[in-house]
Amino acid sequence: MTLYPKLIIDALATVTYAGTKKNLVDSEMIADTPSINGQKVKVVLLFPRDTDPFLKSTVKAAEAAIKYHCGQDIEVTIETEFKSKPRPEVEKLLPGVKNIIAVSSGKGGVGKSTVSANLAIALARLGYKVGLLDTDIFGPSMPKMFHVEDARPYAVNVDGRDLICPIEQYGVKLLSIGFFVNPDTATLWRGGMATSALKQLIADADWGELDYFILDTPPGTSDIHLTLLQTLSITGAIIVSTPQQVALADARKGIDMYRNEKVNVPILGLIENMAWFTPAELPENKYYIFGKEGCKKLAEEMNVPLLAQIPIVQSICESGDEGAPAATKVDTMTGQAFINLAQAVVTVVNRRNKEIPKTKIVGVN
Repeated sequence: MTLYPKLIIDALATVTYAGTKKNLVDSEMIADTPSINGQKVKVVLLFPRDTDPFLKSTVKAAEAAIKYHCGQDIEVTIETEFKSKPRPEVEKLLPGVKNIIAVSSGKGGVGKSTVSANLAIALARLGYKVGLLDTDIFGPSMPKMFHVEDARPYAVNVDGRDLICPIEQYGVKLLSIGFFVNPDTATLWRGGMATSALKQLIADADWGELDYFILDTPPGTSDIHLTLLQTLSITGAIIVSTPQQVALADARKGIDMYRNEKVNVPILGLIENMAWFTPAELPENKYYIFGKEGCKKLAEEMNVPLLAQIPIVQSICESGDEGAPAATKVDTMTGQAFINLAQAVVTVVNRRNKEIPKTKIVGVN
């Protein structure tokens, strides 16, 4: 059979691209006229981005269609191009971000997300450029805490790449999977889907120039944490715990994860949340309902700074539920507590950067 370009294009017109539910021709995915040299055919297909989930299956289908319609003995080469520039290599992600801080906890329910939100806002109040990524794919809470549940990020083109534009609230750039899923429906994803979504929120977003990039991590030690360690050079980790022994036992595991010899992420310090209860009508009284200074003792044992002791105050919980975290009210006792925390974090990060080399990204095995 004599080959000519229209024959090849007609064959490609029988292949449906799952991304548009149209064939390759109608989807305008044939980047150039097919090249023919005897029985050798070369086709260039244009995809939206290099992370297209349908890329491999589409290429195989296109090759099979050409052979089926034009001859099995044809030597087919299919090259790919992308409308959006490829994602940078891992080592070159987020070039405008100076410090990446993981806020972590060994167990849930210790107020880690509350601390993350208030720390980010307090750093912004101090004049720093701040980004906050809610990395809890299965239980995102930041959209509600920032009162932006109805916000929907849009795409912007930056240097030839289509990037997600973070939502800005209280001076903080914010992204969460909660912006892209139904808040009333459980996220039933396997681990691979969750980590892929997380990588998109990191690498395919327009974070721009940031002094501090706060990662609100899920509780425990999971593949989400491993993905973060394999994707970003984390400046340091902050461990949040409550004073009781069961929480401290899990906090030790969180510390051990970051101090593992294959990870080597510095522990910037510990935060003791729910350190004591102070009733609004008795502001001078302290009731240690979860134990006294357990996190302070752990910090001394682990030889890391205790960055703050945050009391249980009803307004902290209420302000988070209302979408106006305590740090937005700097004239209150709790607001000032988070400003003090932010100042302590700035101090330990500056000291860490002077004394310790940049953290190496964990290799993928």
